[in-house]
Amino acid sequence: MIEQESIENLKNRLDVVDVVGSYIELKKSGANFKANCPFHGENTPSFVVSPSKQIYKCFGCGVGGDSIKFVMEYEKLSYPEAIEKLASQYNVHLKYTESKQDNTKEQKILEDLNLYFRKNLDAYKSAKEYLKDRGIYESSIEKFEIGYAPESFKTLEFMRAKKVSFSDAKDYGLVAVGESGKPYARFSQRITFPIFTPTGKVVGFGGRTITDHPAKYINSPQSKIFDKSHLLYGYHKAKTSIMQKGEVIVTEGYLDVIMLHQAGFTNTIATLGTALTAYHVPILARGNPKVILAYDGDKAGRAAAFKAAALLSTKGIGGGVVIFGEGMDPADMVKAQKIEALNTLFREPKALIEFCLEEIRLRYNINDPLQKEQALKDSTEYLKTLSPLLQDEYKGYVSALLGVNERLVSVQHERFIEKESQNYQRPRHEDISELSMIKTILSNPSVLDQIFDIVGAEIFRVHAREFSLVMAEQFEHPDLLGIAIRDDIKELDEESLKKQLRQFLIKHYQASLFQVKQNRAITFEKKSFLLRKIKEKLQKLQRGELVAYESFSTI
Repeated sequence: MIEQESIENLKNRLDVVDVVGSYIELKKSGANFKANCPFHGENTPSFVVSPSKQIYKCFGCGVGGDSIKFVMEYEKLSYPEAIEKLASQYNVHLKYTESKQDNTKEQKILEDLNLYFRKNLDAYKSAKEYLKDRGIYESSIEKFEIGYAPESFKTLEFMRAKKVSFSDAKDYGLVAVGESGKPYARFSQRITFPIFTPTGKVVGFGGRTITDHPAKYINSPQSKIFDKSHLLYGYHKAKTSIMQKGEVIVTEGYLDVIMLHQAGFTNTIATLGTALTAYHVPILARGNPKVILAYDGDKAGRAAAFKAAALLSTKGIGGGVVIFGEGMDPADMVKAQKIEALNTLFREPKALIEFCLEEIRLRYNINDPLQKEQALKDSTEYLKTLSPLLQDEYKGYVSALLGVNERLVSVQHERFIEKESQNYQRPRHEDISELSMIKTILSNPSVLDQIFDIVGAEIFRVHAREFSLVMAEQFEHPDLLGIAIRDDIKELDEESLKKQLRQFLIKHYQASLFQVKQNRAITFEKKSFLLRKIKEKLQKLQRGELVAYESFSTI
C-alpha cells in the first residue's frame, strides 16, 4: 500500500485546474472554470471546476471529486493506479508499506524474465527470420519488447540463478508440473509478447510457436496477477494516441497490433485470444473514443465481431466494424503495403448497430415466412437492448432490411422506463439559508464540533439529507461537492451562522409546540411537562441564546 503521508504530499502538489485541463478544455467562468462534462453527453456546459475548493462537480450527471478522483473516473483506474500515474507526472516520490514490496518482487521477476527473453531473440536466428518474414521491423521489436523463450530447461536454469522460488514462479504462471511430476517452463521455443497493464506493468506473456507445436499461440494462465478478460494487448502503448484521435481500433491478435502500429495506426489494441468482454468495456471507454472492431471475415471472426458490436452498442458506445476478407488480416495488408486501403476501411466502418442487424438478417432465409418471422423477433430483441431513441431510429432500418411493415417492428421500453423511474428524482424546492449553513460547515469543518449538540437534521426542512451527510463527515459526497462549488450559495460569518441557527431552532420548537398541543396520545401531565420545556427553550432562543437541540421524540 502507498503510505498516507505520500498521498497527502501528492495532493498538496496537485492543482485540479491543471489536472482536469490536461484532459479537457476548460473555460474561465467567474471564479471557476466550466466545460462540457466528459462523463455524459451535453451541449451546455454543466461541469464546473473550482480552483479555490480544488474540486470538480457536474450539475448534469452528478459526478464530482478531486484531482485523483477525476483521473480515476476519466481513465478508469483504481485509486492506487491514479495516484501512481499522477505521482509520475508531477515527479512526486511515493513510499510504500510492506505489501508493495511484495508487488515489487513480483514485478522484478516478470521484468527480469522479459529481459531474458528479449536478449535471447538475437541468439535464435529462426525466431528473427520468422519476424522478418512477417514484415516486423527492428523498431517494432524494440517498441513491443518482443523476445524468445528457449528450451524449457534453459528458462528454469535462468530462474534458479535469479533465486526465483518454484511457488512464486507457479503463482505467476511461469512454470507448471508435467505428468512425470517434473516442473517445466510454460513458454518454450516460442516468440514472446509481454503483456502489460494499462499503466505499463508486465503481468504475463503471449507466445507464438515456431516449431510444429499444435498450439500456435498460448497466453499466461489465469493467476492472481493475470486475467486475460481484463487485459488488452498494446493498450499501454496506444492509450495516448487513442485519447488524441478519439478512436480505438480493436483487432484479434498480437501481430495485427504490431503491424498496424508500424503503419501509423498507433491507436490499435487487441484482445488476448478471447472475445471482447464486459470487463474490457471500461478500459475501451476511457476518454469516450469511437471503437472500430477490425475482425477476420471467417465464420469465427464474424461471430466474434457480432458479439463485440452488440456488447458495445448496448453500452451506448459508438463506433463501427471492419471485416477483412480474401484471406487477409490487418497484418497481411500492412506487409503488402496496402496502407491507403486500410485508411479507407477504417474511415468508413459499418456502424455497430447496422452491422448487428445485418448479421441477424444473414442468419435467415427471409424468403421463408417462418424464418423471416424469427429474423424479426431476433432483430426486435436486439433493439430492446438499446436506448428508446435508438430503438425508434432503427425501426425503419429493420423494416427495410427484412421487407416488413414498420408497424410490425414492435419494441418496448420497459428496461429503460424502469431504470429512469429508479433514477428519477422529483424536482424540489431549495432553501438557500439551509444550503448556506451547510456550505459554511463544509468550508470550516471545525464549526461542526461547535454546533454538533445544537443542531439536528430535523431542523432542516428541505436539506436534511445533505446535513446528515455533513454530520457523517462524508465531505466528498457528490451532493456536498455540488453545494461547496456553487457561487450563488454564500458562506456565513460566525455571527450570521449563530443567528441562522437560532432562527432554525425557533421554527423547529414552534412546530414541536404545535405537535405536542395536538397530540392526544399522551397524558395531561406529560403534555404539560413537554410544553413547559419547549417554551423554556423558545424563550432562551428569543433572548439570543443557543440551546442544545432536542427532537420531539426525545423530549
